[in-house]
Amino acid sequence: MNHVIAAVTARIIERSAKTRQSYLAAMKRTMKDNPPKKRLSCGNLAHAYAACSGEDKNTIKLMQSANLSITTAFNDMLSAHQPYETYPDFIKEVARSMGSTAQVAGGVPAMCDGVTQGLPGMELSLFSREVVAMSAAVGLSHNMFDGNLFLGICDKIVPGMVIAAASFGHIPAVFVPAGPMPSGIANKEKAKVRQQFAAGEVGEERLLEVESKSYHSPGTCTFYGTANSNQMLVEMLGIQLPGSSFIALDDPLRPALTKAAVERCILNSQAAGTYIPTYEVLTEKSFVNAVVGLLATGGSTNHTMHLVAMARAAGIILTWEDMDELSRAVPLLARIYPNGEADVNHFHQAGGMAYLVKELRAAGLLNEDVKTVMGEGLDSYQKYPTLDEKGNAVWIHDAGESLDDTILRPATNPFNSEGGLRLLQGNLGQGVIKISAVDPKYRALEAPCIVFDDQNDLIAAFKRGELNRDFIAIVRFQGPRANGMPELHKMTPPLGLLQDRGFKVALVTDGRMSGASGKVPSAIHMSPEALFGGVMAKVQTGDRVRFDADNGIVELLVSEEVLAEREVAAQPQQTHDLGRNLFGGFRSLADRSQSGASVFNDAIDFE
Repeated sequence: MNHVIAAVTARIIERSAKTRQSYLAAMKRTMKDNPPKKRLSCGNLAHAYAACSGEDKNTIKLMQSANLSITTAFNDMLSAHQPYETYPDFIKEVARSMGSTAQVAGGVPAMCDGVTQGLPGMELSLFSREVVAMSAAVGLSHNMFDGNLFLGICDKIVPGMVIAAASFGHIPAVFVPAGPMPSGIANKEKAKVRQQFAAGEVGEERLLEVESKSYHSPGTCTFYGTANSNQMLVEMLGIQLPGSSFIALDDPLRPALTKAAVERCILNSQAAGTYIPTYEVLTEKSFVNAVVGLLATGGSTNHTMHLVAMARAAGIILTWEDMDELSRAVPLLARIYPNGEADVNHFHQAGGMAYLVKELRAAGLLNEDVKTVMGEGLDSYQKYPTLDEKGNAVWIHDAGESLDDTILRPATNPFNSEGGLRLLQGNLGQGVIKISAVDPKYRALEAPCIVFDDQNDLIAAFKRGELNRDFIAIVRFQGPRANGMPELHKMTPPLGLLQDRGFKVALVTDGRMSGASGKVPSAIHMSPEALFGGVMAKVQTGDRVRFDADNGIVELLVSEEVLAEREVAAQPQQTHDLGRNLFGGFRSLADRSQSGASVFNDAIDFE
């Protein structure tokens, strides 16, 4: 095993010893004191199955088989979650065929950052993760369920569901994907037209035409943003079936894999006698494997926060320093947009998850002694699913060679010897950068800064022609406590255009840029944020900033004496439309970005 992977894993285990032991004790105590269904009185039980068929009532009443929960993110506005409409009835049929039952425990909100991008609704986005976790917990709190099925895909939904699954870790959990939409217009063409629109070279009609060709049907968006990084992560964590993430919606394997997920959840329940609770799957070692997968594929920077928050829900203390150290040992094996031209369909066709796991295992980059929903070890995760003669999903074929080495490469010949993320540090605080998407020639610069308190101010300055120069944009008051930490992708086209014109530009912000972080060097998630003691609140336009992604530096070149004399800038007045006023409590409780930007850290402190 790679010595860095082993050392970081050991350090996380040692650091987490107290909280992890307390978490495990809590999960075991819950199973002992409140086993599913067993503590329900006759009145409780009658309420819980009143709407069930007579057959299902009798099955539940006997208390001899599994009753599964279905927590669904279905809605028919968002493409990724629309396919889930038919899943509950199908899941119930499969469960009945095995002498078990299933019920929809509850629905969770599914928010799309693509719809709210650059708009007030984006300020609810990050905390929708907490809402998802709590919504799932409300449904599961009825304690009717021997196994939990989670139907979710996108950005904050899956992390929220993982937090819920960990909170009910005494029960087995299986995540059930729905698959990506077919490939549309090339991502390179989409990015080109976005920049043309920013430059005023094309109008809204052309931009809408291109965007509609990119996002054009049911299914997950095909670029490698947070949604598809989620799918990779839950496979690497071992709570989703091997090779199931990127199977197309219309592939016969898709319903077969959903059927297999239901069967696996039943088999892992205590009622079946082969109990695999979620707390045995979500471990320090599985979280390291998930980080390795993220790094090897150049996945979403949002997961520098989500992984910390998800791990914490399982009593595990994961840090940005851990991720940075792992990144220096994990090679980049995949090129998927925005750090390449391919989309997730192309990635899957080139070998996909099975090939990725095979190569990471061969290079000694994964913890092997883990438990997954499939049982012990990772053998099944380097096999791709196929249909047997009865139409069932089976895993019998190991991944072969990459079918396209412009998309997937072996660990012996990677795209880069290091992973896709880097920790940046200096007197401005800590932040992260997705270096896999940034050309090495753009990764370091020193320039005067221009301070903005809103991304729209930067865009307006660009349109006025004021940004045709070398500069580093400081965009502050965008952190969790300030305004919920929205993504700031509206700045990407103008900054990218300035870079194409030959100017040296970079971005430093306490906001997010997410899985679609692109070619402009961006220090994001800066912590502490401007509203929570961050030095960015004292930065002034004209101050020089040193930005060096390769060496992990983001430094304000102003003396401590000068900074001490400066006043702290005030946050611009916030509006409260589109529901943002309802999230004031979350903003006031949010932890720092490097702690997951979570409101749960004190509540789930198992010490």
